[in-house]
Amino acid sequence: MKNKKILYWILGSVFTIGAAAAIFFTIQNDAAATVNGEKISRDELHERLVDQYGQELLDTLITEKVIEQEVKKENVKVTQEEIDEEKAVYAESYGGEDALKQTLETSGLTMADFEDDIESYLATKKLLEPRIDITEDEMKTYFDQNKDTFAQEEQVSASHILVEDEKAAKEVIEKLNDGGDFAELAAEYSTDESNKDAGGDLGFFGKGDMVAEFEEVAFSLEPGKISEPVKTEYGYHVIKVAEKQEAKEAVYEDVKEEIKNTLIETEMQTEYTAWLEETFEEYEIENNLEG
Repeated sequence: MKNKKILYWILGSVFTIGAAAAIFFTIQNDAAATVNGEKISRDELHERLVDQYGQELLDTLITEKVIEQEVKKENVKVTQEEIDEEKAVYAESYGGEDALKQTLETSGLTMADFEDDIESYLATKKLLEPRIDITEDEMKTYFDQNKDTFAQEEQVSASHILVEDEKAAKEVIEKLNDGGDFAELAAEYSTDESNKDAGGDLGFFGKGDMVAEFEEVAFSLEPGKISEPVKTEYGYHVIKVAEKQEAKEAVYEDVKEEIKNTLIETEMQTEYTAWLEETFEEYEIENNLEG
């Protein structure tokens, strides 16, 4: 997972603006609320929102406008492919695109809003990158200090069907032996709501990630093979292993680009603030909300 701390300036502003806008614009008439028939007006709510969030929101909008003008001046371009790649990283960190979409909607935002902010981030990144110089020595030092995190442990990729008792597990195995489709049977039988609709897919996992009984069988199965019923504290599992990856030591050349990107992301957290201060000095900004 990439280092995404630099993106907090996007998420913080997006969610705050979205929440404030959603509160105000979902009010359908002059009364934001009534208490025993006494109104709390839209104007009262608007005034409170401006008092509490106005300066923060306006500062964010000013910053966005400055960046927008800098992007045009420097003729910086961001492709849809780049946006989709960045969005996929976020979706993974939130547990999938649906979870990310739900989080955005809670703040009164759409995926299109989020893509706009991703585009702004990527454009800003392109503006900042010429200011950042990552040396080979820095990358090698980072590799030596974090070598264990780049090593690949032994892993398996497996799917499972979780049922309540051994009888149901044997019924599933019988259907599989008769040519039944694992994914279809997972959707029909599995009680694991987190992955039953994805064919019971658990993805890759290493030792220590699963309960001992499950792990022992999963790591002993050959790819393509299906287990006998495996009892754990959750019930009875039918396990199918798709693929195995052997443990492998980290090799610098294999992770060199990943390390460089990580160091660039880290440098950007400092460089962004410095660049913004320098850039603001070049702009004539009138903030009529101050004071």
